[in-house]
Amino acid sequence: MYDHSESDLLRLLADRAGIVADYYDIAGTQHVTTDDTRRAILSAMQFRVGTREELVEELTAWDNRPWSQGCEPVHVIRAGREAGTWSLHVPCEDRDEAALCVQWSLITEDGSTQCERTEGPGLRIEESRLIQGRRFVRVTVAFPSDLPLGYYSVNTQAKGSGTSNTAQFRLIVAPDRCYVPPPLEQGARWWGFALQLYSLRSNRNWGVGDFGDLATVVEWAGRQLGTAVIGLNPFHALKNTQPYHISPYSPSSRLFLNDLYIDVEQVAEYHTAPEVKTCLADPSFQARREAARRDPLVAYDLVGAIKREVLELCYRAFLREHFEGDEPELKPMTERGRDFHRFTEREGDSLADYALFQTLEESRQVEQGVSATWAQWPEPYRTPTSEAILEFRHRHMQRVRFFQYLQWLAADQLLGLAKKTRGEGMPIGFYHDLALGSDRNGADGWRFQNVLALNADCGAPPDAFAPEGQNWGFPPLNPLRLRMSGYQSVIELLRKNLRYGGAIRLDHVMALFRLFWIPRGLPASMGTYVHYRDEDLLAILALESVRAKTLVIGEDLGTVPDWVRDRLGAAGVLSYRVLYFERTQSGALKPPAQYPAQALAVVTTHDLATLSGYWEGVDIETRATLGLVPSEQARAAMHEERQREKARILDALNSEGLLPHGISEHPAHVPTMTTELMVAIHHYLARSPAWIVLANIEDIIGTRSQANFPGTLDQHPNWCRKLDPTVEELTQDVRFEQLVAELRATRPPV
Repeated sequence: MYDHSESDLLRLLADRAGIVADYYDIAGTQHVTTDDTRRAILSAMQFRVGTREELVEELTAWDNRPWSQGCEPVHVIRAGREAGTWSLHVPCEDRDEAALCVQWSLITEDGSTQCERTEGPGLRIEESRLIQGRRFVRVTVAFPSDLPLGYYSVNTQAKGSGTSNTAQFRLIVAPDRCYVPPPLEQGARWWGFALQLYSLRSNRNWGVGDFGDLATVVEWAGRQLGTAVIGLNPFHALKNTQPYHISPYSPSSRLFLNDLYIDVEQVAEYHTAPEVKTCLADPSFQARREAARRDPLVAYDLVGAIKREVLELCYRAFLREHFEGDEPELKPMTERGRDFHRFTEREGDSLADYALFQTLEESRQVEQGVSATWAQWPEPYRTPTSEAILEFRHRHMQRVRFFQYLQWLAADQLLGLAKKTRGEGMPIGFYHDLALGSDRNGADGWRFQNVLALNADCGAPPDAFAPEGQNWGFPPLNPLRLRMSGYQSVIELLRKNLRYGGAIRLDHVMALFRLFWIPRGLPASMGTYVHYRDEDLLAILALESVRAKTLVIGEDLGTVPDWVRDRLGAAGVLSYRVLYFERTQSGALKPPAQYPAQALAVVTTHDLATLSGYWEGVDIETRATLGLVPSEQARAAMHEERQREKARILDALNSEGLLPHGISEHPAHVPTMTTELMVAIHHYLARSPAWIVLANIEDIIGTRSQANFPGTLDQHPNWCRKLDPTVEELTQDVRFEQLVAELRATRPPV
């Protein structure tokens, strides 16, 4: 059947699996995918591709899969459109065709039956195929019309005189578009601030910005300034150990929260437990907490240790005060205990597995050393469903419950803050960031082994910024396994992250369509793109967004084909526009009027120079100091180019009549960023039709160093820098009043 060369067979299988034959980078240069790359990526997808015979077997299995499985694993219906049909493949001999009938039912998410039907006998045979001597037929069945939005399990059974076959698939009934708040569609134009929560100093926190500090920001920004939205870094669960496990974009789990952000002083047991009072009175503890507060950087290990010490004491008091009985049959006896129990029941297996992983990792690091990862654990512990895991959980249930307790505290505080934003009149409230992936050695890597390609990394193709490409170091989702699973992990991920605010930003949103895969151990230049089922993923995103009433922003920077932005726009996803990158063909800054309306606009991002740092060339000097600039001549050229870029900014402001009084159009005469210039640049963005404009707090207060310097790990204090002023000082800073006056005038409430 497959009379092809081995190279051609590789190409055929790669094409079926969504691996592109070639791609064009941001400069328009074509890159052709090599056979070595194809073979490595197919292997990471768990295809057997070592020999020609294995390739033939995999291609044959691919062609036969719909027939042997019965039906496609996922079907999507868009609300308001024709429902269409679905196909069922069943074994059926010629003599049994007349008697063939199909019984099927639609089961809703709560387990109830939406409808039950029987098709046939006398079904029309659309197609037939002989597989290993057995005849299969394909019949089509019509979906019911006007189904409510949601997920359905479709259970089928085909019967006939010689046939009895069952199959199941997931049906997704989704809206056409993601949720958009009605005021935006009616002409409202909102603005807000963005911040890195960990960077907040205060007179009361324990060395890292926490949910207590965020409460202060909400009261100030919402009530005093009239802010519509507060943009936040990802709150995903981290290991909080330096230097490798502090990036919010490479978390242990994207499903749960970083317990470092818990405001310990808001925990009820903090005030009731005598052992907590004893700990707080200890001079050694007080000295460590003061050292964490004074440190100009977030001392993750120290802060984590002192917070964990007190939270463990709180947990002991919590069990003592609110439960009776012994593990594992602990029973709540107060309303607070019952609230915790309800939380763990709602969170279900995902929280149980996360807490179990935390307990296992803690235990194995004692046994095997801190560097041990789950892939190095004893074999029975590597599989979340093994008997050994169940037995371990039974023996360590009290510790498992501790990690559930931490998540309960974090979720309760963050949900309370989300409610507070609404109380302060903020139409969106929090705008969270959802990271693209997770650390392969973390909780998600362990739990989702079945849908992750652990022998591949993802990243970005070569470009001017990174000539060898970028490797982000975490494993991509396997699109084939993901679809076979009914996208359960994606649904769970979105549902948990959408509940904490009125908007969410999807990091590298192009991954809904395609993602750059790099075979593990090979350079990024050996990678290539892999396609995903964007129709399925956009449907899930729209459904979860509408259910949560959460606006979706897609981070669409870098190499983004026009058709991707078109599809995202039609799906109601906002584009993410950065002032530095928005240019006309001549290289000039785009006038505000040329920005798209369905967008969020910012001056800069956490991966780029701050406004002051950009203006003073701090990022260039940092690159030179780190040895990332090849020569003194290259350094000088970068500064010369920066002067030209600054001239373009000043020229753009002048063309809009926004150049501040007394500021020259010549950048050499404007050596530093002034408050007036910072306000004018944000005023420029605010004139755009973009639905939302955000100002980074670092830009408002003149911070010179950026939050993260891509391509570095421990050479630069990424994700560690604290703001110079405290939260209390920020609320009195006149620079915010100056900026807000312009934003209010340009974007008045509707």
